[in-house]
Amino acid sequence: MDKKRTLITGGALVVLAILVYLQFRHWKAFDWTTFWIETHQVNPRHIVHAIVLIYVGYLIRAIRWKIFLRPVRPQATVMQLIPPTLIGFTGLALLGRPGEFIRPYLIARRQNLPVSSQVAVWAVERMFDIGAFAVLLAVAIFLPGALSSTPHPEYKQRLITGGVLLLALVSVLAIGMAIVSRLGEVLALWFERRFAHWSRNLGHRIAQRIREFGAGLNTIHSPFSLLMLVLLSMAMWYMIAIAYQEVTHSYGAEALEIPRAQILLLMGSSMVGSMVQLPGVGGGSQLATIATLDHVFDVPKELAASCGIMLWLVTFVAVIPLGLLLAHRERLSLRKLSEEAHRAEEAATVASIPPPAGTI
Repeated sequence: MDKKRTLITGGALVVLAILVYLQFRHWKAFDWTTFWIETHQVNPRHIVHAIVLIYVGYLIRAIRWKIFLRPVRPQATVMQLIPPTLIGFTGLALLGRPGEFIRPYLIARRQNLPVSSQVAVWAVERMFDIGAFAVLLAVAIFLPGALSSTPHPEYKQRLITGGVLLLALVSVLAIGMAIVSRLGEVLALWFERRFAHWSRNLGHRIAQRIREFGAGLNTIHSPFSLLMLVLLSMAMWYMIAIAYQEVTHSYGAEALEIPRAQILLLMGSSMVGSMVQLPGVGGGSQLATIATLDHVFDVPKELAASCGIMLWLVTFVAVIPLGLLLAHRERLSLRKLSEEAHRAEEAATVASIPPPAGTI
C-alpha cells in the first residue's frame, strides 16, 4: 500500500512539475505585486457566501447517503452522517486520493455494516455526481445565448461537440447502471470465466467490483428514491456552481463577471485537474482552473492565478477546519483511518477470491 501510494504521489509530482514549468514559462512577465493587490481586493462577503454553499453541499451529500442506507439502516439519521462526511472530505483534501475511502469506511463502522457495502454506495454516488454535473454542463452549453459572450467564439463548435459527448456519456452511464442492476450476477460470472485464463485473480476482482456496484445500486429501493437522488445531485452541483460564481464575482473585476452557464466550464476544468493532485496542496485543480481562466476567458494572468487559488481554498480546503475539529473530538487519525479503510477494502476483495483448485 505504501509503495503504491509513493508511486502515485511521485507520478503526480512529476506531472504537476511539468505543468507548472509549462505554465510559468508562458508567464515570464508575471507580476507578483499585481497578484497580491488583486487578492487583497476580494470582497469577503462573497467568499463567506461561497463557503456556506459548499457546506450546504456536504449536508446534501449526507441526506443523499441516508437515502442509500434506508433499505438496510432505516434508523440512520442525517446528523449521524454529517461528521463522517466532513471528516472524509477533510481526509481527501489533506491526504489526496488515499483519503477517498475514509468516508465510506467511517459510515460502515458507525452503522455496523460491511465496508464493501459502503464502498459500493460510494461508487454509485460518484456515478450520480458525474451524471448530474454532465447534464448541467450539457444544458448550459445548449442554452440559447449561453456561449455568445465567450471571449473566444471559435471554441463554440468544440463546446457543442463536448455537450453532445456529455449527453452520450450520461446515456451510457444510465444504461450501464440499469444493466448491472438487472444482470449484475450474469455479468460477473461472464467476466470470471472470460478472464480466468489470463490471471486467476483478475476475473474474480472484476466480478467482485461488478457485484459490489450492483449491491450499491440495489440500495435504490423505489422510483421515488431514484428521483430524490437525481434531484439532490442536480441541486448540489448547481449550488457548487453558484459558489464558484460567488468567488469569481468577489474580485469585482469585469473579466471575472462570468455568466453562470459558463461557470460550469470552469468547474469542469477544475474537476479534470483534481485527478492529478498532491496531498494537502492540490496542484492539478488550481493549474487547470488558472489555465481555463487565462486561455478561455482571457482573464489577466495575475487575476487568474489569484482566483484559481481562491476557488481551490473555498471548494476543497474550507472543510478542513471543521473536519479536523470533529476528528479531534472523536480522537480519530486521518492517516490511520485511510490505512484501515484501504486494508478493509482490500481484505473484502481478497476474501471474495476462491482458493486455487485442489487446495483446502
